[in-house]
Amino acid sequence: MQDELFEAPPLRRPRGVQPVPPDVGDLALAKALSPRVHLGTSSWSYPGWEGLVWAGRHSESTLSRTGLPAYAAHPLLRAVGIDRGFYRPLAASDFERHAQQVPRGFRFTVKAPSLVTDALLRTEDGRGQEANPLFLDPVAARRDFIEPVCEGLGDRIGALVFQLSPLPPQRLACMNEQLDLLHDLLLALPRPPAGVIAVEVRNAEWLGPDLVALLRDARACYCLGLHPKLPPLPDQLPLLRAMWPGPLVARWNLNRLHGPFGYEAAEKRYGEFDALMDPDPDTRATLARVIRGTAGAGQEAFVTISNKAEGCAPLSVRALARAIVDG
Repeated sequence: MQDELFEAPPLRRPRGVQPVPPDVGDLALAKALSPRVHLGTSSWSYPGWEGLVWAGRHSESTLSRTGLPAYAAHPLLRAVGIDRGFYRPLAASDFERHAQQVPRGFRFTVKAPSLVTDALLRTEDGRGQEANPLFLDPVAARRDFIEPVCEGLGDRIGALVFQLSPLPPQRLACMNEQLDLLHDLLLALPRPPAGVIAVEVRNAEWLGPDLVALLRDARACYCLGLHPKLPPLPDQLPLLRAMWPGPLVARWNLNRLHGPFGYEAAEKRYGEFDALMDPDPDTRATLARVIRGTAGAGQEAFVTISNKAEGCAPLSVRALARAIVDG
């Protein structure tokens, strides 16, 4: 009778999105990685990461709203991308909510809104048609991007990335004017309280000494854009060498085998994004060398990887961390 009175209450299942118990190998890799190396994925709302990041099955909407703390509990995921502001500028309160859900050493790579990075205004299906009067406009960039991000994220900022969408032929024909616009924009922006401002491009015509000169003058970084619309990673490294030493910003967006317009094909092939279906060890090895050199020189490295790079971003992060540590 006495035993019945003091019977332990039944265990309750934890509520909300819970992190998967940390893998011993991941803990060892995280300990071996330099604290200057911030690896992560391009977002965090994928149900297929069950067992890799989440300790259960959750909807995409649930993960988008409440999955970030569980994501940030993974020992190798020290960064994440915020891309949704590309389509509609986010408020400072949106960024602040994210900042409150991650530990102090965590960093965000935030993509600037298309409002200032698209030369053409987009239709509902994403195609550009009319000229965008706010392309590379400093006032709009400061008001709708830099100020709310800095207010909301503060010292959790890793990289603020202006990813310049493909230019129409008439702008490609006068690249000096585009370089001047970009230079004026970067010079007009305030410095963030942490992290860096970086520029990623989608036309090879940008790549050259003039881009290096304006980035150095504006104290901005070149973002390695691993995308089939650009030359392969080894061919972009001369830009980094010309700006050495400095922080590294890299976004591995899409496997080259899918071609320059292959996002839909990659999404269809990779399904749940739960396996490395198209591993790219050569890109991984080259990127790992750059990251090791950057951290070894006392500089920060902010690297985010998409599911469409190899099929599963968390597994790509694990493989990249192993390549960095193994040397």
